[in-house]
Amino acid sequence: MAGLQAAFKAVDTFIEQQMAAAGTPGVAVAVTDRERLRHLSTHGWADIAAQRPVSADTLFEIGSVSKSFTAIALLQLSEAGLVDPQAPVRRYLPWFQVRSRYEAITIHHMLSHTAGIISGTEFSGEARFEVWALRETEASTPPGTHFYYSNAGYKALGLVLEAVEGKGYGEIVRERILTPLGMDATEPVIVHGIRDRMAVGYEAIYDDRPVGPGGPLVPATWFETATADGSIASTAGEMATYVRMLLNRGRGGEGRILSEEDFGLMIQRVIALPEEDREEGSFYGYGLHIGEEDGSLVVSHSGGMVGYYAAIRADLDEGLGVAVLSNGPGDPVGIVRFALQALRAAQRGHSLPDLPAVVDPRQVENASDYAGTYRNEAGVLELTAEGQCLLLGYDGQRLILERHDEDCFRVPHPRLWRFPLRFGRVDGQVVEAFHGPAAYAKEGYGSSAASGAPGSWTAFPGHYRSHNPWYTNFRIVLRKGRLLLIEPWGEEQGLEPMEDGLFRIGVDARSPERLRFGAILDGRAIWANRSGCDYYRTFTP
Repeated sequence: MAGLQAAFKAVDTFIEQQMAAAGTPGVAVAVTDRERLRHLSTHGWADIAAQRPVSADTLFEIGSVSKSFTAIALLQLSEAGLVDPQAPVRRYLPWFQVRSRYEAITIHHMLSHTAGIISGTEFSGEARFEVWALRETEASTPPGTHFYYSNAGYKALGLVLEAVEGKGYGEIVRERILTPLGMDATEPVIVHGIRDRMAVGYEAIYDDRPVGPGGPLVPATWFETATADGSIASTAGEMATYVRMLLNRGRGGEGRILSEEDFGLMIQRVIALPEEDREEGSFYGYGLHIGEEDGSLVVSHSGGMVGYYAAIRADLDEGLGVAVLSNGPGDPVGIVRFALQALRAAQRGHSLPDLPAVVDPRQVENASDYAGTYRNEAGVLELTAEGQCLLLGYDGQRLILERHDEDCFRVPHPRLWRFPLRFGRVDGQVVEAFHGPAAYAKEGYGSSAASGAPGSWTAFPGHYRSHNPWYTNFRIVLRKGRLLLIEPWGEEQGLEPMEDGLFRIGVDARSPERLRFGAILDGRAIWANRSGCDYYRTFTP
């Protein structure tokens, strides 16, 4: 017991450090074993303006953690003989359609994100039209062969539940999962009537540029939603109840909600995850990540909504689990990972792990890699390394760059902060720098001159916006003869031409995402459709 108490204290200390570094308004964390809630703590503000602190009763949206609820409900219907996971989706939704050269998409494919369909742009809080609109998209890989995370797929699964049960998704989840587990405070759909019980969600004040940790926040856009990919709001304590059911392999306090066999199906290793998707586990099952850590079988999932972030993690061998809910920027996945490591060590009688260091983005261990003079036909960039700081000389100032990602930095200047400053390497050596459409060659490494591009492509670069609260905007740039889509947070994806005005998003030929430009006016496209969601050229650069 003393060891676990020390672990609880370490977890709370880590949360406070992480909140301070990221500027997270509020966090609630709960720890459980197979028998009962062992620890619950709350931190910070549920509502900054009202100075309302987070409490044990505060509701947070849990986002994609909801996917495992959807999977459980479908497995229950499967056990009752009402749904066959290996059957085509069209058996239950006759109107469901995706353009495809391959075999039919099944429930199993949707549950495991192996359907080969788009992720979904979340342009509606209601599922039916977004799923219907999949007929305008095309499956890019044979079902079952490639992991590609799809919210749209789970929206379709919610409609399957409704078609079979003849009830709304929220009613199904409440009857089949929440009530049997005693999760009476949890709400299965997000509606106006629960807003006064919820934490206020917060996002960065700027939605169109990479933002560093601890920047100014504003209340996030509020909207109602009832879709099976992520529409549940819960408290930390009740999410611990849910995690406890996972630790007990489908058994709740009042009996089983999943048979042992069906729980085994839920945590089967359906598909190996790509390396870049392995933060939470190495495999995906049905609504859960599956992996091994310190010799234990671990299941987990994270969730993100507009203004809310969540994560659960359960060690099925040690019988310990953690749930973390927050209402703003932060790293719930990092918190549950550290928490479970600390709890596991304490239970095994080992020393607690050291608290992970708080990373200062201005400290760049390999700053000297980037130092040098970079040129293009329009100008020069001068970068210097001073210890572990990387500085850019600009407009009479020496700007300290902040690490944003590997070989990628935020530039703290109002004329430069729309794009990160990226660097390109050849044989491990930094040879180029990129900022939006501009490319610079490092002295001694050749030229940054652009290769040719079709003249029609000059109509496409610009800033595009939508009223979609999830994906509000993106920019298109033409750099070195290539079109790039640059996300507000700085990620870049190449656009690969497919046919007139249509591009695949991403260099991976397996990507199902598409971007189509249209309505050329005065030599500029004024409209673009991104995998089903319309965006319009805006006046801001």
